[in-house]
Amino acid sequence: MSIKKVMTIAGSDTSGGAGLQADLKTFQELGVYGMTGLTCIVTMDPNNGWHHNVFPIDVSILEKQLETILSVGIDGMKTGMLGTVDIIELTARKIDEHKLERVVIDPVMVCKGEDEVLNPETADAMRELLLPRALVVTPNLFESGQLAGMKTPKTLEDMKQAAAKIHDLGAKNVLIKGGSKLQTEEKSIDLLYDGKEFKVYESEKIETTFTHGAGCTNSAAIAAELAKGKSVYEAVQISKDFVSAAIKQGFRLNEYVGPTWHGAYRSGLEK
Repeated sequence: MSIKKVMTIAGSDTSGGAGLQADLKTFQELGVYGMTGLTCIVTMDPNNGWHHNVFPIDVSILEKQLETILSVGIDGMKTGMLGTVDIIELTARKIDEHKLERVVIDPVMVCKGEDEVLNPETADAMRELLLPRALVVTPNLFESGQLAGMKTPKTLEDMKQAAAKIHDLGAKNVLIKGGSKLQTEEKSIDLLYDGKEFKVYESEKIETTFTHGAGCTNSAAIAAELAKGKSVYEAVQISKDFVSAAIKQGFRLNEYVGPTWHGAYRSGLEK
């Protein structure tokens, strides 16, 4: 049996719901072998409203991790929280050196539950270095506005405008995750743009706050399916179904956060 191998370059979510923990759970559920390049460790303070603290990993240590993974060889990759310009530069260099093509960029700029951009200068580095190397980029509404240089989209038409601007920066496919945040829509909406046409992916709106890790899970599922040979359109649809099931079975972890449940899609718990 040939198992496809997928790399994630991302931060560690100590609470287990997002980051490379979510990536590895998603990879396992979708039948690919995951390997990790750790960029930072994120902890949460239970005595201060679950405030996030980010502890970066030195870029030289990350490079050693990537050398280990890439010596084995991979069939696809995704990024999550990168955090610094140096790490973005290293990631871009490794993509070029190893001629990686199935590249999913999740342009993480803010920790869930926080509203401060981790490092504003990284948005510029993402635009310049990662978008031109992305087969798929998967911003949420806030991130799409930051990348497109416009206000956060509030309507489907806003999303289309942002997607076109981001595509112009070099990304081959732009998937903007509107989810349930678009108050103008009755469904949970994601929008894919390949430079020629827009495709809308719809699912049921689920009224819940237990969505921690949904964005990481989305990009990980796309990377897994691309590694298995699916088209971008197919990979995005499977990811949409996977995340919708995981959100339906989300649960309360503590008074501050509720993660998605990654086992829902495979076990059929969403039905």
